[in-house]
Formats: sequence, C-alpha cells, structure tokens
Amino acid sequence: MDHETPPDNDPGTADTACGGIVCALCGTARDRLPLTWTCSVENGTQHYLCEACARTHLRSIEGRLDPTWW
Repeated sequence: MDHETPPDNDPGTADTACGGIVCALCGTARDRLPLTWTCSVENGTQHYLCEACARTHLRSIEGRLDPTWW
C-alpha cells in the first residue's frame, strides 16, 4: 500500500526540527510516517495519530466523531 507524503504546509502534520511528522494529539514526533500510525481527515485536513493515541480513540475515530469530542 502506497502512502502519500503530506504537504509541508499541512497543519495536521506539524514539522519537527528534523523535518518529521508529529502526532496531532500527544505531540510524539517521528522522522518518517510509521505504518502503525493512523490518518484522520477532518474538514479536508489530515491529522496523524500515533499508535497509542489511535488505540485510545479508535471508537471515536471509527464513529466519525469530531476530534473536539475526543
């Protein structure tokens, strides 16, 4: 499965000093997008979640609840 590289100006993928990707909830940073991370699209904006945050909020994500609800 191919993963698209997020654009540099995407607010859901705040760049770290090393140019990596950051979890939208807890701020965990990685150099590259790990396969275990989840991408949620809300109002056209991609939000990446680390494995721990994705597992914690899985029901809300699958239920399509707004992230402010989580």
